[in-house]
Amino acid sequence: MAFNVLGLTDETERAYAVLVGLPRATARELADACGLSTPAVARLLTALVNNGLAMRATGRPPRFTAVAPDVAVTALIRRREEQLGEARLLVHQLMDAHREASRISHPDMPVELLTDRTDVIAAVRRLTAEARREVRVFDRPPYVDRPGSNFEGQIQRQRAGVAHRVVYDRAAVALPGRLSDDILPSVRAGEQARVRAELPLKLVICDSRDAVIHFSLAPGGQSAAYLVHSSPMLVALESLFEAEWERAVPVSVTGQTPPAGTPEEPAADGPDVETRHLLTLLAAGLTDAAIARVQGWSERTTQRRIQRVMAQLGAPTRFQAGLLAARRGWL
Repeated sequence: MAFNVLGLTDETERAYAVLVGLPRATARELADACGLSTPAVARLLTALVNNGLAMRATGRPPRFTAVAPDVAVTALIRRREEQLGEARLLVHQLMDAHREASRISHPDMPVELLTDRTDVIAAVRRLTAEARREVRVFDRPPYVDRPGSNFEGQIQRQRAGVAHRVVYDRAAVALPGRLSDDILPSVRAGEQARVRAELPLKLVICDSRDAVIHFSLAPGGQSAAYLVHSSPMLVALESLFEAEWERAVPVSVTGQTPPAGTPEEPAADGPDVETRHLLTLLAAGLTDAAIARVQGWSERTTQRRIQRVMAQLGAPTRFQAGLLAARRGWL
């Protein structure tokens, strides 16, 4: 029967359905209509009243009227949803206790599985907050948390002497506003940032002690992750980070960005800030359209500036422009 999911028995549901069409009925009248004994119906009526499905009028004998189904059943559904919410919360609490107990029982277990978005966010924030030497990150979309949401926490850690090295995937840099509103302010605050055309995974390593590997990519962000403790697996992840770091292109914020409309004159000892940013994006492999979105230029302006930089460097191709810029120390 339909009301079983709401915690009602088949007989209770049947009594309510009959009472809907038999307002102000006594227990005996409802018993006759249901084909049940009066004591049995009296018990069912008590259950209906307790669940908000019926009202009892005073008098002798007392009469009962069904509460309107849209009101009564909706309230019952809401109550069941609250109970299910409490049950889910209890499950999460028990899972936390189970994971902690597993770690205590198996202290050598190097990997934990985090299967809830809030658990992933909490783990990353806890580990980075506890870092004392260095935080290393592979940054690529999609995201569990909003990029830059913990900027102030990172600033405080850097002031306390915790180094931050971040390798950004090309797709992360290409997000509108990400470079100017998040990455460059972080670099100005002390973050060491580099860009790679493509990163193999999302990763956070804290103090060579713990790491978080995000996986199960989904449109709404990461739905699960591995929490890796000190082990050969963590050593392998550190080696992977260092290899990608060496191949990545540094992000520079030397100098000041000229106001809009100001003629672009390269500094005597190298390019201006916009040209450095352009070279960084070119080296990261962004298309002209992606660079235009990041820099807020038109595609025609982007292509014109790329040609100007190539001519300045004496490079016949974009790839050679990146090599020559790196040799001159412009990247």
